[in-house]
Amino acid sequence: MKTAALGPRYRVTALREMSENGYDVLVIGGGIVGAGAALDAASRGLSVALVEARDWASGSSSRSSKLIHGGLRYLEQLDFRLVREALKERRLLLTRLAPHLVHPVPFLFPLTHRIWERLYIGAGMTLYDVMGGLRSVVPRHRYLNHRRALEEAPGLRPDALVGALQYFDGRTDDARMTLAVVRTAAEYGATVVNRARAVELLRDGPRVTGARVLDLESGQEMTVRARQVISATGVWTDQILAMAGAEGPPIMKPSKGVHIVVPREAISLRTAMILRTEESVLFVIPWGQYWVIGTTDTRWSLDNDHPVASRADIDYLLDHINTVLLRPLTHDDIEGVYAGLRPLLTGSAATTAKLSREHLVAAPVPGLVIIAGGKYTTYRVMAKDAVDMAVRELGDAVPESVTERVPLFGAAGYEARWNGRRRLAERFGLSVLTVERLLRRYGSEIGEVLDLVAADPALGQPLHGGPGYLRVEAVYAASHEQALHVEDVLTRRTHISIEERDRGLAAASEVAALIAPVLGWDDGRRRRETENYRLHVEAELAAERRPDDATAEVVLHSVPELSASAISERDTGIHP
Repeated sequence: MKTAALGPRYRVTALREMSENGYDVLVIGGGIVGAGAALDAASRGLSVALVEARDWASGSSSRSSKLIHGGLRYLEQLDFRLVREALKERRLLLTRLAPHLVHPVPFLFPLTHRIWERLYIGAGMTLYDVMGGLRSVVPRHRYLNHRRALEEAPGLRPDALVGALQYFDGRTDDARMTLAVVRTAAEYGATVVNRARAVELLRDGPRVTGARVLDLESGQEMTVRARQVISATGVWTDQILAMAGAEGPPIMKPSKGVHIVVPREAISLRTAMILRTEESVLFVIPWGQYWVIGTTDTRWSLDNDHPVASRADIDYLLDHINTVLLRPLTHDDIEGVYAGLRPLLTGSAATTAKLSREHLVAAPVPGLVIIAGGKYTTYRVMAKDAVDMAVRELGDAVPESVTERVPLFGAAGYEARWNGRRRLAERFGLSVLTVERLLRRYGSEIGEVLDLVAADPALGQPLHGGPGYLRVEAVYAASHEQALHVEDVLTRRTHISIEERDRGLAAASEVAALIAPVLGWDDGRRRRETENYRLHVEAELAAERRPDDATAEVVLHSVPELSASAISERDTGIHP
């Protein structure tokens, strides 16, 4: 099957097709669940359109803890079904669906009580191992005495633990995995467009028959008709329900989670770590040359489009991690910060057609299916549940879901490519380490990236201001991955925005120059994109110095929304 290159020409064609064709299913929302629903429907042989108001994974799906896990803490809540379901999905992702993007990681759980805690937590981890299956793809947990625990974590204070338990879970690049699902859906025939906002639901009497969609890049509107509409809009679900005229109290209760990123040398650990807090748990997760530390868990009632980290959030994370560290972290250690919203359900949602503790699927009006809540790890199950409900009304003999057996973009042949990584390095004049990094981002489709290097060897050089990435990755983001702005490249196609202390400012102008020929930008547009990114970074940094959410959000709202049409309006002095 020919891979879908989601470049500028594809987007133009896709927009035209959406306005001219009718679809079996229109999916609104390009996070992990919406992408999963598009793939599930397309792989059943249905015609599918997928629209996302901003960039792929720009909401919660790029701002997670980067974990693929069973939810060890849910065992305490006796939610065995959820844990079993998540562990099954973890196994599928590690072995079949996305082995290039999901990798096992050891976690250290420090113990502070010698007997009861070891027995209590150890019993939970034993159950976790058993529920993971007899042929688990990750090692089973083990107990470490005080000396061995400190060998694994020499950066911990000796008096902060009496021993530890070590277990395994999975880690992923959440934004790139969402993109892989989108591209896989496109491979199977789905028409996919980002920066296209559903502004109104179409109706035929009481029935939803599609949506009016605004292309934020051109400012043009179009009508997309479909026999069924699936809303996978996460924390924006209540807005879709209001658009549909569905009466009732809000069903979403967003919770804000903030993470900080620090260099690997700032904490002397050989393993990831999980700590208990008074609210939940705190993770320390390896992320390339960095640690990701999170998360907070605070109720959010402000603008869902712009969750923001405040000084209070960052201080909370530093205070809690410093309770166990020999060398306390300070604000000066922080390379990056990101904030996201968990799409949690309210109590009222718990009484609807919920299929598990974590997510619900409902048909509030004819022709519209809502999928809400859930965990990143179980996105595939959520997507299947949503499509199952949608196809009930199609009246056709629609096949059952097959996504359990459909590898994601870059998965098929990944192991063979990995085994040949040294030959690839020699052929293209790259280091083996660089090829390994590329394989973990693009999997077996690394050839698409390296073909661009073969055509222009200068693209094989590291990005200025983002040395962990090659120049070709910026070009590929625009030519194959539907990146439309500098921010898309620096924040989600790469992660320079959280991995460099300047949040990617030094890389912005070079990225703009690299993607300009692909996207048809002139010099003026290049400068404006770079300036727009600078404004957003400065606003985020200023917000992080504010004491609370309300004052931090005011700062972030001072920067206009990112879109080509908005940039053009600012250029001409025209403002809506």
